[in-house]
Amino acid sequence: MRIVVVGAGVGGLAVARGLHSFGHEIEVLERGRELRTGGAGLGIYSNGHAALAELGAPIGDLGRAIDRLEMCDDDGRLRNAVDTRSVGLHLGRDCRTVPRRDLLRRIADNLPKGVLRFDSPVRGMDPAAEGASTSAVTVRLDDDSSVTADVVVGADGIHSVVRSALTDLPPARPMGWASWQALTPVPIPSAEGTVARVVQGAEGMCGIMPAGGGLVQWWFDAPWSPDDVVDSPAAMLRDRFGEWTDPEVKVLLERLPGTDLGLYPHYRHQVPRRWGQGAVTLLGDAAHAFPPSTAQGANQALEDALALTACLGPVDDPSGAPDALRRYEKLRRRPAALASKASSSQFVLRNLPPGPIARTIPERVWTRQFETYLAAVSTVLRGSRRREIPTKA
Repeated sequence: MRIVVVGAGVGGLAVARGLHSFGHEIEVLERGRELRTGGAGLGIYSNGHAALAELGAPIGDLGRAIDRLEMCDDDGRLRNAVDTRSVGLHLGRDCRTVPRRDLLRRIADNLPKGVLRFDSPVRGMDPAAEGASTSAVTVRLDDDSSVTADVVVGADGIHSVVRSALTDLPPARPMGWASWQALTPVPIPSAEGTVARVVQGAEGMCGIMPAGGGLVQWWFDAPWSPDDVVDSPAAMLRDRFGEWTDPEVKVLLERLPGTDLGLYPHYRHQVPRRWGQGAVTLLGDAAHAFPPSTAQGANQALEDALALTACLGPVDDPSGAPDALRRYEKLRRRPAALASKASSSQFVLRNLPPGPIARTIPERVWTRQFETYLAAVSTVLRGSRRREIPTKA
C-alpha cells in the first residue's frame, strides 16, 4: 500500500520505519527543511526503549542510562527515590536520556532516499467518507500540490492539521503550565552520573537528567497562560525559582542561556475511543497530547508506532486498512488515556505526598509503584510477554 505519514518527529519516523519493513510504499511529509538537529533531550523509559528495539532501532549506545530517579525538596533534601536500574532489569530495557537529534537520526537511518520529503507543510486533507467504494485520501500541501494515499497517518503534533480535518475531535486545551527547557553542558555532579533529579517546591518543578558527554537535559515547570508575554525567560525563571537553595538548581539558574531556551506549553487532549476516520489515523501528540510530567510523551508515540506497525503492516489490500487502523486505536486507547491522566502537572503536584510523609515510604515501594505504572501505560511490555504484538521489524 501507499502510506503517507505527516510529520517527521519521533513517532512519524518510527512508524515509517516499521511500515517500510513490511514493504509498503512510504512517504513522510515534513514541514521543516531537514531533521531537527537542535532541541532538547528525551527521557526514554523501558517501554519506549523496548518499542525502539522491536522496530530495529536500539539505543543502548545513545545518551546516558538512568539508574536512579530522585525527588527532592527545593532545599535539595531527598524526598524519595526510584531504583530505575532495577525497573529496567525487571522490564527488560533500561531507562535513558537521549538527545532528540541523536534519536531522530537513529530511527531514520535505514529509510531509503526519497521517503523523507522536507519543506512540505500540509494545508489540509480530504479523507474518504466512511463506507466509500475507495479509501483513497488526498493530502493538500501549502504549495497547492497534493498527494494521494491508501492510508494517512497524522504524526504532526499537538496542533495537528490531519486531526483538524477529522470530525468530532476537539483541539487540545492548555493546562495552565509550561516547561522551559534545554540540553546544555552544566558543571554539576549530575552531569557525569547516572542519577536524574526532580526538585519540587511551591513555585513549580525542576528536572535534571544527565544525557551523556557532559550534557544535561533540564527543565523548569511553572504556571503559564497563552496570554503570557515573557520577554526574558531566563529572568523570569531566576525571579520565580531564585529562592530555592538546591545547589544544582542554583548553578542552572546562574547559567541559563539567553537563547535556545525552549518553551513547551502543556496541552492535553481528552483521549477519545477512536481517533481516526476511514483510512486516516493519528499517532503521538496528534492523537493524545498530555503534559510531560511523567516523561511519557515520546514513549507513548513510540508505543503507537509499534502497535500501528503490527496492526497495519501485514495488510496488503487497502480495503482492509480502516479495520486495521481501528484495531490499533482500540489497542492503544487505554494505556494512552492512563498516561494522559497521570501526567498532568496539577495531578502530580496534588498527589505527591509532602516531604515528611514521602521520606517514610521505603525506596522499594516507590520503585515498585513506578514499575507498575510503566507496565500499565505500555502495550509493548505486555505484548512482549504475551506475544500480542508480532512485528516483522
